[in-house]
Amino acid sequence: MNRLPELFESNRRWAAKMSKDHPGFFAMLSRQQAPKYMWIGCADSRVPANEIVGLLPGEIFVHRNVANIVAPSDLNCLAAVQFAVDVLKVEHVIVVGHYGCGGVLGAMENVELGLVDHWIAPIRDVLAHHKASLAAIKDDRKRYDRLCELNVLEQARNVCRTSIVRSAWKRGQRLAIHGWIYDLKDGLIRDLNFCVSKPEEIPTLPP
Repeated sequence: MNRLPELFESNRRWAAKMSKDHPGFFAMLSRQQAPKYMWIGCADSRVPANEIVGLLPGEIFVHRNVANIVAPSDLNCLAAVQFAVDVLKVEHVIVVGHYGCGGVLGAMENVELGLVDHWIAPIRDVLAHHKASLAAIKDDRKRYDRLCELNVLEQARNVCRTSIVRSAWKRGQRLAIHGWIYDLKDGLIRDLNFCVSKPEEIPTLPP
């Protein structure tokens, strides 16, 4: 049986380097976590949260799923948001999608993917809502990229609409919700100009 010895060896090298570069790091990390940020991102293996923003373990609380969806019925995601907001007291929740997202492409092309078809149904709703504006984009790649962006914006709005976030704002907790997108082609994050820190700032998405 192959017990993946290469990954254990890689882990030992990483731990040794971290201990050398940051003396006392693991002792500090084991005592508590106090991140300022929560990242809700895609499960795509090419989009690792910590590395993209150059933060160390312990500095960003991460939840990932296929196509960075925030669904009202997803207790896993909502539990992570509640823990981040109510317990860790993060100041920023950032929904981060990426261009070239397979979940978005599956929704756009109506490809049969099995169980994941049910999961990406909310993206099909986004596609239907923005049907006219997306149809006006003649370039297939640009249309695909735009749907990736629209999905991020809708999921960021969903975060804002949770009772968790609304309750935090009501009690005066400092909390901002952001929408970003990551480009695999150059490794850079783009701000989608979604930054909401109170209910009245939640934007209405265009048709």
